This record gives sequence, structure tokens and C-alpha cells, in this order.
Amino acid sequence: MGVRVRFAPSPTGYLHVGGARTALFNFLFAKNQGGTFVLRIEDTDLERSTKESEMALIDSLKWLGITWDEGPDVDGGYGPYRQSERLNLYREITEQLIKKDRAYEVYVHPEELEELREKLQSEGRLPHYNREMLEKFNTKKRIEEFKNNGKNPVVFFVFNDKEYEINDLIKGKVTFRKGAIGDFVLLRSNGIPTYNFACVIDDHFMHITHVIRGDDHLSNTLRQVALYEALGWEMPNFAHVSMILGPDGKKLSKRHGVSSVEGYRSKGYLPEAMINYLALLGWSHPEGKEILSLEELITSFSLDRVSSNPAIYDENKLKWMNGYYIRNYDIEKLTRISKKFIVNSGLCDEEEFDDKFEWFEEAINSVRNGIDELIELPEKLKVYFENPKFISTELNLSPELIEVYSKLLDNLEKAERWNKNEILNIFRKTLKGHKKISRKDFYMNLRIILTGKTEGPELLDIIYLLGKERVLAKLSDIVK
Repeated sequence: MGVRVRFAPSPTGYLHVGGARTALFNFLFAKNQGGTFVLRIEDTDLERSTKESEMALIDSLKWLGITWDEGPDVDGGYGPYRQSERLNLYREITEQLIKKDRAYEVYVHPEELEELREKLQSEGRLPHYNREMLEKFNTKKRIEEFKNNGKNPVVFFVFNDKEYEINDLIKGKVTFRKGAIGDFVLLRSNGIPTYNFACVIDDHFMHITHVIRGDDHLSNTLRQVALYEALGWEMPNFAHVSMILGPDGKKLSKRHGVSSVEGYRSKGYLPEAMINYLALLGWSHPEGKEILSLEELITSFSLDRVSSNPAIYDENKLKWMNGYYIRNYDIEKLTRISKKFIVNSGLCDEEEFDDKFEWFEEAINSVRNGIDELIELPEKLKVYFENPKFISTELNLSPELIEVYSKLLDNLEKAERWNKNEILNIFRKTLKGHKKISRKDFYMNLRIILTGKTEGPELLDIIYLLGKERVLAKLSDIVK
């Protein structure tokens, strides 16, 4: 069997950029190795998991271009791919561990466990449980109480306290010292497995060969290694990717700004820019390239180029990279993506946008060099929709300049075609013979007349996109 990796999010909210990077690294590794990428939904947190969040996660992954070979909607023969649909399997493995005397039932109330924890800490001891202290709760009276009330016991794992060691594909040799933990919960009283237990079972039965995840999961690995040993199962290869830190050196969170993929999408970030930037958070191209397509990432990705040092999240670099992609994007695709930002801004409605699609292509192309996020687009396009009033003192109109504008008005009125080449020829024809006229004054004043601003898109684009009627009307106000 070839390489099999998985991304296993919990559907409790939007896809965080850290989770997106983990998904991306798994996806790139699988594709580079000709392997299988599995999407598994870890929805055992009954209080916080929602179908809406699951759909949002799936939508964000698809938007990024991260597709899976197996998952909730693609059966690969190792499903179900939602943990909530695999509860019988977890119970079955629990029974096996109990029979092997590697797990035991404890008839304890949650508050009693908390009290025990506090007692251990108050005595200066680590809050590590063991069978001797927990089975004291298993009195005949307590067992009858649980059965009469239809309650189930908690199931604990018998931890074999010794030194464990793994060879992490990113961090190298990792040693877990003896005495690090005690016995831990496998199955809660409501029948729901803990994360570490369900994770091991799912990875085994889904034949996962490589577990690539954030190093905040490194502490979980000890419990998982102990479970693999107790069950007699072969362990997958572990690769723990370094954390993503904010500019202040602290773990990336909402306080650093936008932290979800959906948040960036709503601001007008392109999926290609997000993928490109996320790939460079902890991984580097062999030739040091920074602008990389998804195909290039797949071809060049390897775990040996993933750094064990934390990655610093630079939102300004992401913004710059998004601007680069905006400036170089296929204009038809960019226009379709931009539609919602333009319509939502109130510049036009959907019908008008669709009817004038080619015009919007030209308009967006004229301003895209000046934006880094598509949410900035409507403000830049206002120049084509507003009818600004300018103060006459803003203009520097000599009698000679007004005469040239009058000639320009006449020539534009006679134009049989309204295209950029025709307009450019009319400019040359109009200015011919007027060597004393400052070209700078001519163009700057004309820009103010047409837009009320001293900066903006190329003047040729402005004249063409405003249209003949509006340009003639604005010039008429000056020369007549």
C-alpha cells in the first residue's frame, strides 16, 4: 500500500490558517508521492460540532483547491469518515483492551475526578491517575447506582509507565521520559471516545502511513504511541510541523487579525495566493522561489525541506503576494470573482454587471495594479460611476489650454468609433501644432475635469470607459 495521509478537522468553526497549512502539507505530500489524501471529520465534540461548520470547512478546502481522494462525500472503502458514525468500532476496541487487562472501567462522577485531581496537586503530586486510586470508586453500591440510572462507567487505559521514543520526520528523535503521564480516559460515560483513542483507531483502520500535523499535537503522541503498543498495531510515521507564530512571537490567534481562511476570502484574497503563502510557512523551495503555482508546489514539496523552527506569520507579505496574483490573474476569472464585491458595494446590481461584463473586465483591468485585496476594488471603480464636482481653483486653465480642449471636444464629437486607438489618434491630432502647451498641464487638468481627482487609472482608460457621451458633457462644461 502506498502513502496515505489524512486531514482531520473538528467542525467547530471556520478553517483556521494553521489548519489550512496542515491540510495543504498533507495534500502536497500525498500528491508528490502519488498517494492518497483522506478527509476525516472528527465530530465527537457533541456540544460544539455542527453540520454548518463541517460544510464551511469543506467549502474552504475546496476554495483553496485542496481536494481529497476519500472523505465524507467520497467513499474509498475505509469509511465512515465521520467519527460520530464510527462509535461501535471504538466500543469494540475498548472491549478488546479490557479483555487484555489494558483498560478498566471506573464508576466515577466528573466532579469526583476533579476533586481527586485537586487533592493530588495540593499534595504537591502530579495529577497522574492510576488503577489503584481510581478503582476505589467501584463499590458495589456505586455500580448498582450507575446501572439503575442507565449511566455508563468511564473507561481508563492502563499506561505502561516507561520511556518511549519516536523518530519524527521533521523534528528527528523525540523521547518521552518515564513518569510523564498516568492512566488516561479512553471512553467517556456518554460512550464518546477521547481524541487520542479515536485518532489511533481511525488511523489504523484507514491505513494511514504518515501523520503530518502541528507540533501542538506532540504531547498527544505519547498517549497514541502507548495505544499502538498495547493494541499490537504498527505505528504510522509522525511528522510534526512547527507552530505558526504572530509577529510578536506568540501563537497565531484572532488578536493578530484575520485568522480564518473564510475571513481572507471575504476580503478578496485569491486561493492561489493563500496556497502559495501558506506553503512557505515552514517549507522552502529548493531554488528559493517564492511565487509558486499549485502544480509547482506538488512537484517540489518534500518533508525534508520543512523546518523544525516556528514560522512567523507576516500578513503584509501575504497581502503583497495577493496583490501580485491580482495583477497577474486571468482578467475574465478575476472579473467573475470580483462580481460579489462590486454588487455588494452598491455600484451596480447583478443584472447590470452581467449585461456589462466586458466593460467591467476593462474597468477592473484599469485599476487592479493599485489594489492588494479585492475588497478595495469598488472604491477604485467609483471613478467610473460618480459625477464629481471640482473646485475651479483646482484647475490651471489658460486661454490657450481652453482652446485646445475645445478642439479636443470637436474632434471627439466627430469620432466614428470609440476605442482606445481612435482616442489616442485624436489626442495626437489635437495636440499637433500646440508645442507651447505643457503636456503635463493638459493631461492633469483633463484628469481633474473628468474625475475630480489628480490620481487614478490611466487617462486613456478613463476616457474610453466613461464613454463618449459623458466625456463630451464634461468637456462642454469647461469650454462653453
